[in-house]
Amino acid sequence: MPTISSQEMMFKAFEPKVQNRFIMYVEDIPTYMIKGVSAPNFQDGQIKLDHINSYRKIRGGQREWQDMTLNLYDPISPSGAAVVMDWAKQGFESVTGRAGYSDMYKKDLTFNILGPVGDIVGEWLIKGAFVKSSNFGSYNWSSFEAVDVQLSIGMDMCILNY
Repeated sequence: MPTISSQEMMFKAFEPKVQNRFIMYVEDIPTYMIKGVSAPNFQDGQIKLDHINSYRKIRGGQREWQDMTLNLYDPISPSGAAVVMDWAKQGFESVTGRAGYSDMYKKDLTFNILGPVGDIVGEWLIKGAFVKSSNFGSYNWSSFEAVDVQLSIGMDMCILNY
């Protein structure tokens, strides 16, 4: 019968990360507008190697970073919708049909996870981020809720610094 070591039996103090302690830096978007963000995630491809009546799976292909969702408050001034459209227009301008170069519309974002006293305990760098889609909220005469702007952000890659 296995035995438990004394180290496993003793209480280990820890402080969990919580969802409401973060700050995100996006060029041209004030940090106070950022209401919520989904953390980066990825998906790796796989290769299945068949052999007689069994198989083996290995990681294969390229790592694909999944889209992030960014929720913004839409204040009256400066307008959150206008800030988002300024970023989106750097990639494609609907009125003129002009499409921008990637160095115009891609941005590097920083997503900091904060500790209980405001110290940075985790940092994600999102490289080559761009707006894939946006939703400018909804309006209803019987609602008093704040309007949100929701963005779907594509990116080249993410780096977890710590």
